[in-house]
Amino acid sequence: MTTLRQALAQATARIAVVSDSPRLDAELLAAYALGCTREAMLLARLDDAVPVAFEALVERRLTHEPVAYITGTRAFWTIDLMVGPGVLVPRADSETLIEAAVAHFAGGAPGRILDLGTGPGTLLLAALAEWPGASGLGIDASDAALDYARRNAAALGMADRAVLRTGDWTAGIDERFDLILANPPYIGTAEVLPQEVVGHEPAAALFAGADGLDDYRRIVPDLPRLLSPAGIAAIEIGHEQGEAVMALVEGAGLSARLVRDLGGRPRCLIAG
Repeated sequence: MTTLRQALAQATARIAVVSDSPRLDAELLAAYALGCTREAMLLARLDDAVPVAFEALVERRLTHEPVAYITGTRAFWTIDLMVGPGVLVPRADSETLIEAAVAHFAGGAPGRILDLGTGPGTLLLAALAEWPGASGLGIDASDAALDYARRNAAALGMADRAVLRTGDWTAGIDERFDLILANPPYIGTAEVLPQEVVGHEPAAALFAGADGLDDYRRIVPDLPRLLSPAGIAAIEIGHEQGEAVMALVEGAGLSARLVRDLGGRPRCLIAG
C-alpha cells in the first residue's frame, strides 16, 4: 500500500514544476482530501492510505489552478476565508497592513474601518477580528467578490458589524474613518505574472494602467476627507512603488511612511 507520506513526496516533486511551495501545496491538498486540518494530518495521518480524491486535486494544481481555488479556503491573519474564481486570493504580504495598523493602535482601537477593494472581505474581516468593538464598510466593484465577502462575514459572525456594498473606490462615501485599508490593483499592464495568477485571478483586481498607479491616483486625493483627525490609511503597494505613492500621499497634504513586509520589501504605506 502506498502511504500518504509516500504520495506527498511524489506529489511534491510533480508540483515543483508549477509552484514555489510544492510541499506546502501537496500537504494542503492532501489535508483537504482527508477532510482534516493540515496540522492534524501531519501529526497523525501520514501513514494512512492515500485518499481517493488526492490525485485529481494534484492534477488540477498542475494546470496552475491556485490551491485556494481548489480547496475553497485561504487562511489570512487569524481567520479563514472562503475564496474561489472571481476573487483575488489573499496573500501573506497583505498581512503587513494589519500588522502596521495593530502597531499604530497599540493600547487602543479604531472604531470605524473602511476597506477599499475588499475582495472576499480579506482586510476588513481580519481587522474586525482584531478589534471586536469596531465596525466597518467594505467596498468592491465586483459582485462576485462581494458575494464571497458577505458569506465570509456571516461565517465569522461579523455580518452585523460589516456593511459590504458595490462601489467605485471612494465615490459616494461621506463619512470619516479611524482606519482605511486598501489593496488596490497595482500591476502594470506590461508586467509578466505567474500563470496561476494571470490565468485564474481576475484581471480587474490585478492591473492598474501602464505604471500600475492608476487606482492610487483615484484613491489618495480623497483620503484627507475620509480620515478622522487621528486616523490613518494603510495602503498596499508594489515593492518598487514606494516613492511614487508616497509622493501622491504627500501631494494630498498627508504624512507618509513605508512599512516593509517579512521579506524586507516596502509593502505598505501609512498615510495620516
